[in-house]
Amino acid sequence: MPAPTAVAVRRAELADIDPRTLYLLAKLRQDVFTLEQRATDPDLDGRDLDPTTTLMWLELPGAEAASLGVPGLPVAHLRVLAEDDGAVRIGRVAVDGAHRRGGYGRRLMGEALTHARENAPGAEVRIDAQAHLEQWYASMGFETVGGLFMEAGIEHVAMVLRPGRG
Repeated sequence: MPAPTAVAVRRAELADIDPRTLYLLAKLRQDVFTLEQRATDPDLDGRDLDPTTTLMWLELPGAEAASLGVPGLPVAHLRVLAEDDGAVRIGRVAVDGAHRRGGYGRRLMGEALTHARENAPGAEVRIDAQAHLEQWYASMGFETVGGLFMEAGIEHVAMVLRPGRG
């Protein structure tokens, strides 16, 4: 598996993503959330359509991507949302199963946090983390701000990264 430095970081609003890449991003989310994790709520909730939402992903170069006619094959994905109160929310974090534990999720989260700081300096960054990833997010400076709750049939915890941390 290539190191995370071999991937390209991409970010765009939904309307600016070519149809093949958008299809591959939707497939990645479907594979992770629907097929693997058996989420009970729909992944497509309308928030991707908001013009303040940025989709971010890592593309892996290679023959498989070229055969699909795309610049690269998405292996990790997330979205960055602007909340009504000025906070930033990161969600829909998904890494392809074959590429986990290779640093892709951490690299993409780092890129998303940089994007959040550039676009909303001083804003809190919020996530609803799957409970089994609580310590992983804590290692990036997020702190838990609530108890366990169920979302899409999966245990989650609310976490926040306060300005000046992480």
